[in-house]
Amino acid sequence: MENDDEFYRRKPREKRREYEDDDEYSGRKRRKYSDLSKKQDFIIFVPALNSMNVDDNLKEKDKNFGCDKSDENDNCDDDDFLPTEFGKKIKEGAMRREKERLEAQKQKAAGLGQGVSLDFGAFENHTKAIGSKLLAKMGYKFGGGLGTNQQGILNPIESMKPDILNGSDESKKTTTPLPTLQTEKKNAPVGDVQPTDASLWLKQWKKKKKKKEEEYVTAEDLLASKQEEDSEVVQKIYDMRGPQVRVYTNLSDLNAEEKAKEEFVPMPELQHNVALLVRLAEADIQKIDSDLRKERDIALSLKKEKENLEAEASFQKNQLDNYEKIMNVLDRVGEENTIGTLTLDSLAQCSSDMHKRYPEDYKLCNLSCIACSYALPLFIRVFQGWDPLRNPSHGLKLVSQWKELLQGDDCFDIWNTSSPYTHLVSEVVLPAVRISGINTWHARDPEPMLRFLESWEKLLPSSVLATILDTIVMPKLSSAVGTWEPHHETIPIHTWVHPWLPMLGHKLEGIYQTIRFKLSTVLDAWHPSDGSAYAILSPWKTVFDSDSWQQLMHRYIVPKLKAVFVSDDFQVNPASQKLDQFYWVMNWASVIPVHLMVDTMDIFFTKWLTVLYRWLCSNPNFNEVLRWFLGWKELIPKELLANELIRCKLNCGLVMMNQAAEGMEVVQPGLKEKISYYTRVSEQRKFETHQKAEAYISADGANEMSMKEIIEAYARDHGLLFKLKPGRMHNGHQIYGFGNVSIIIDSLNQKVYAQNEERWSLETLGRLLELHNRSLSKRR
Repeated sequence: MENDDEFYRRKPREKRREYEDDDEYSGRKRRKYSDLSKKQDFIIFVPALNSMNVDDNLKEKDKNFGCDKSDENDNCDDDDFLPTEFGKKIKEGAMRREKERLEAQKQKAAGLGQGVSLDFGAFENHTKAIGSKLLAKMGYKFGGGLGTNQQGILNPIESMKPDILNGSDESKKTTTPLPTLQTEKKNAPVGDVQPTDASLWLKQWKKKKKKKEEEYVTAEDLLASKQEEDSEVVQKIYDMRGPQVRVYTNLSDLNAEEKAKEEFVPMPELQHNVALLVRLAEADIQKIDSDLRKERDIALSLKKEKENLEAEASFQKNQLDNYEKIMNVLDRVGEENTIGTLTLDSLAQCSSDMHKRYPEDYKLCNLSCIACSYALPLFIRVFQGWDPLRNPSHGLKLVSQWKELLQGDDCFDIWNTSSPYTHLVSEVVLPAVRISGINTWHARDPEPMLRFLESWEKLLPSSVLATILDTIVMPKLSSAVGTWEPHHETIPIHTWVHPWLPMLGHKLEGIYQTIRFKLSTVLDAWHPSDGSAYAILSPWKTVFDSDSWQQLMHRYIVPKLKAVFVSDDFQVNPASQKLDQFYWVMNWASVIPVHLMVDTMDIFFTKWLTVLYRWLCSNPNFNEVLRWFLGWKELIPKELLANELIRCKLNCGLVMMNQAAEGMEVVQPGLKEKISYYTRVSEQRKFETHQKAEAYISADGANEMSMKEIIEAYARDHGLLFKLKPGRMHNGHQIYGFGNVSIIIDSLNQKVYAQNEERWSLETLGRLLELHNRSLSKRR
């Protein structure tokens, strides 16, 4: 054989023609076998030994064609490999050519030993040997390699293109080594042939195989290792350097094939086939394991489904049994109802037993509605001719018992008008209440209806209670209020309206408006000496909203109370004091808002301080003055004494009393002294304005005028409007309008404050006029 490697396949024998020329036959046979090897996936690789003695080579060749006798497998015979006569001729021809080749190698080796080249450079005998001269200039010596250190290679660079047709990724050698360029080893005798790398590897592999036992991987070990790999985060590496894309999980395997080539690993096709079989086997094992896991999951799921179906079947069977028992009870109740022997007690007993034994089925089958349909005619008989306003406790125990059966503990939505219990009460109780309420009940006598509602409070559904209040109570109350006449009524209206406040609440707002309108028509002609107005109005202070109440007091009550203090009938006389008018006013102190009451008391204290000043100027008995002072203080209600302005007025009286007792000049509580005091406090600010005010006051003779009256007169003289702003307060002081300026008056300290850009500042009369003019200029 001329090639180093031969490929043989163990397939059914095919008839081959015999050729007379062995070389021609060998060449054609190699091409045919080469074509067959490209079409098969599994091939047998047999390495040829290049340099051995003829006898050894023949023995090694026999081993290569056959099998290793040292193996534990059964001995194989060469005849089994090529048993026919045709095959024997192929074998003899191959052995003869190998023998000739080895002899030629021996002759070449002998020629190298004598320093004579047999083939290399023979053509230079016919030339001028220019090639040898050029090589010698580059440092080449005969028998060595190129380069200074003779490191040049003899063989050309091998092609790394994979053999696609063979299905192998291993590179194929395209050239053979040049035996004539091999150098002689110093220790090797002339004529000896060194073994090839393949033969050395084969011997070493046999030695290692004897020393090392084969290791096997079971399916369980393989699955365990794959499971460990799956549990770890594996990064895939795609190798696209060849014609096919390869996937690696470790960089160490990236150049495994190149490393195998460097280590002179023979039979790459065989290793590829074995690796392919191993991978296929692993894939089959993994697929079988995956299918087994799926089957186990399916079996477990089917087992659970079976258990669920069995439990459902058992539950359905128990439910059907319960339904059959319930039907038997209902049939018995129906028979008793047909023959007329059914009573509320027996029906309640049957319903209670079913509710206890089958609570879920009782709700599911809505047995409460069935029980209600049987109980309704019996209830109508029991409550026939019942007057709830005269006998409100009739049937309470019976209805309470049926409430538990028809409504249940878990039914909290009593607004549901479709519930059996609500239907029962609407058909039995509500008609009787409607008849009695419309025909016999009077709104001015609320007790009968209130007594019934209190007795049935826990038994009446909210929808039924709302129906009673909206259709019976409210129309009756509205009608009664509409016919109410405060002049002629002897019973106060609050006695028969206020009891409905907890139940009706905001629904009475319309009635409140009617009441206020009727009161206003009466209060126009009212006099403070009539105490009935206080008895009628005072209970409504906490019922009406604060704005409505304040408006009512400010419009109809306070002006008439001020008129009492202003009139000449009311005099402060220490010698003979009449207190009737004073009591008329003080009776309203608990219901009138404090700021309105303080304005009213300001009129009183003006007269009171003037009388005290005159008395102290006449050298009085100070003990009598003190008793007189304390007496008035006790007459003032506590609600007013808690106010700071009232206390300041009393303190002014004490100051004058102390001045008189110490022999000092008593300061008259008039406007002149108040202005001088204010000027000293404000460091004589705008003194000219105060002088004008004093001149105006002295000219008008208004020494007894209050601060409010002075400002009002000042505004009138300048053509400005001075008015009260109802409902507006600041720090307990009423807000007034001085033209376009909002002001408050501190009567105690005789000061005026004006609102200037969202803040309040102390001002004079002239300054108030300037603020008003400035506001007019801004509007323009």
